[in-house]
Amino acid sequence: MSRRIAAEFIGTAMLLAIVVGSGIMGERLSAGNDAIALLGNTVATGAGLVVLIHMFGPISGAHFNPAVTLAVRLRRETTTQIAILYVAAQLAGATLGVWIAHAMFAEPILQVSTRAREGLGQGLAETVATFGLIGTILSTQRHRPEFTPVAVGLYITAAYWFTASTSFANPAVTIARALSDSFAGIAPHSVPLFIVGQLAGTAAAVAVFTWLLREERPL
Repeated sequence: MSRRIAAEFIGTAMLLAIVVGSGIMGERLSAGNDAIALLGNTVATGAGLVVLIHMFGPISGAHFNPAVTLAVRLRRETTTQIAILYVAAQLAGATLGVWIAHAMFAEPILQVSTRAREGLGQGLAETVATFGLIGTILSTQRHRPEFTPVAVGLYITAAYWFTASTSFANPAVTIARALSDSFAGIAPHSVPLFIVGQLAGTAAAVAVFTWLLREERPL
């Protein structure tokens, strides 16, 4: 269990270092062009996810996301105690990852984002993004588990661009990004709407994909 918790902590820290670090780098190099900055942020995040899931999947399942852990718990594939430990590790790791990104780019370590992400469309986008992410995981784990890391990376890469919120789809990522006043940041007052959308997307995906993937009993 200690190795599993450590894997969630380290993996989530690395994920946030990638998300926030690539956002800072993209913003610095894009000369004010947000599309270029977002493209750099997208490619780094999608590629990083593929590698991180391959690295830590055999140890902890590579959740890196309370929504994924909640989905696993709702499907009764883990216990409440383990789920709580996973979420605690994810939140702590996410915070550390943001601070590491700041340190690498010589930014102030402690920050609070001022980037507002408001409106019901943003909340709906997070519901859709998280629904798709959980669906991707459940479907590929059922039929092609070896493809799950690539599928998740590709889905998040796409969702950065087809959702209005740029697809946070992760409560730990959302909370941690509120601690970075950078391209990847989100103002604290915008966080609750995102998390509500993410939880709604998780619950809907578990219900829908559990039904879709149910094995039929022979007549």
